[in-house]
Amino acid sequence: MSAQPATLGNLLRNLRMREGWTLKEMSAKSGIPVSTLSKIEHDRLTLSYDKLQLLGQRLGLRMSELFSEEDDAVAQPVTARRSLGDLAKAVRVETPNYDYYYLCTELRRKRMIPVVTKIRARSAEQFGEQVRHSGEEFIYVLSGKIVVQTEFYDPVTLEPGQSLYIDSSMGHAYLAAEDCDEAEVLGVMSSADEALMESMLIMHEEQKQATIAANEDTPKSPRERRKGAG
Repeated sequence: MSAQPATLGNLLRNLRMREGWTLKEMSAKSGIPVSTLSKIEHDRLTLSYDKLQLLGQRLGLRMSELFSEEDDAVAQPVTARRSLGDLAKAVRVETPNYDYYYLCTELRRKRMIPVVTKIRARSAEQFGEQVRHSGEEFIYVLSGKIVVQTEFYDPVTLEPGQSLYIDSSMGHAYLAAEDCDEAEVLGVMSSADEALMESMLIMHEEQKQATIAANEDTPKSPRERRKGAG
């Protein structure tokens, strides 16, 4: 077992070395610039779930293989296996809107992706474009209060102990309610597609960059402009 912390950068670097790829070769296969891959490997850049799913599809890898630290020489039958989840050992991905903690990442070829998520975004404008990805997902509120906005339904507010099951290909966004600074939820994403996990972390970076761009484009008040000039 690797002594390195379970970060997205370490896992991506381990995957590249496991496959025997150089950064240039991985860039050619994935369509992601070498400079971007290097930043990800050094944990200076994150990828959203959707972007990770897309990355995996381009590399021909399942999401669970992307999150695996070891390469099994022989595929083991999916029977009588288990994994203990622990936030301290989870793969953490930080974005302006969320902190994601991917659990049970050592299991490969799994059809369910368990994630504990801390939600901070409090408006649709702050969140940005709604998220869409393959499969279905189940969300259970652990603490705080969230507002779930979806493409085809009116917003719904969920409190601790309440849950929601949705089609993930429908646009959706999870927001902290107005009277809640941060909410924590358990999410389980699933799909008949074995490559489910390949696209997920890519979404995080997309959200992060969109949020940064939106903040830069927001007109500043005269007071803010004077402060910046000073």
